[in-house]
Amino acid sequence: MTRGRTSSTAPHRLDLIALVVPDAAADAPGRDQTLSPEHVEIVERCGEIPQSIAELASGLDLPVGVVRVLVGDLVQDRLVQVTRPIPPAELPDVSILREVINGLRAL
Repeated sequence: MTRGRTSSTAPHRLDLIALVVPDAAADAPGRDQTLSPEHVEIVERCGEIPQSIAELASGLDLPVGVVRVLVGDLVQDRLVQVTRPIPPAELPDVSILREVINGLRAL
């Protein structure tokens, strides 16, 4: 399935919780003869509802490393997009948000 590859050539790391969604501009994957059945299955599963890498691996009964390589292929072919989760360090602090809300209420 991965042709001996152990990692994808995707420009960013594919975390377990990264969501995979089909690219809106992509054609139907079933028409492309270069895609394996697993590639087509990933695009079809994500078309119904966005799924994480871990959910895809579980649903397809494939190792996570294999799914990462397959999703990387699909990203490269622009058939899917991957949204990376926001690291906790980049999320705003809850106390700051509460202070902003309280300040807005005081106006």
